[in-house]
Amino acid sequence: MPPKGKGGGKAAKGGASSGSDTADKKAQGPKGGGSSVKVRHILCEKHSRALEALEKVKAGVRFSEVAAQYSEDKARQGGDLGWMSRGSMVGPFQEAAFALPVSSMDKPVYTDPPVKTKFGYHIIMVEGRK
Repeated sequence: MPPKGKGGGKAAKGGASSGSDTADKKAQGPKGGGSSVKVRHILCEKHSRALEALEKVKAGVRFSEVAAQYSEDKARQGGDLGWMSRGSMVGPFQEAAFALPVSSMDKPVYTDPPVKTKFGYHIIMVEGRK
């Protein structure tokens, strides 16, 4: 399991892994530990399956329900990975997770397009930050 969108109708163009360095640094918070995010994800080995899952999320299906149906990892509880600290996630996943704003029930925010790592393609949603 890899410890490691914009949503609500419209997803972020270019995904969370793109954007200015300044914006990314602000979203990441202070460097050097202490920062953590509460993350959910949907992990698919194939890009086409990840895109299918992403379409479900965009259509308004709850992220946790799509994760339970589509995710191919051990995060069986609706994709919930819990609190993860900087340095405990694979690079592209960590960059995307720390670049995302915190989601709310009425405005889910997730990566679009899915983020590719050595584990597959992830759709990532951040539920908290500390």
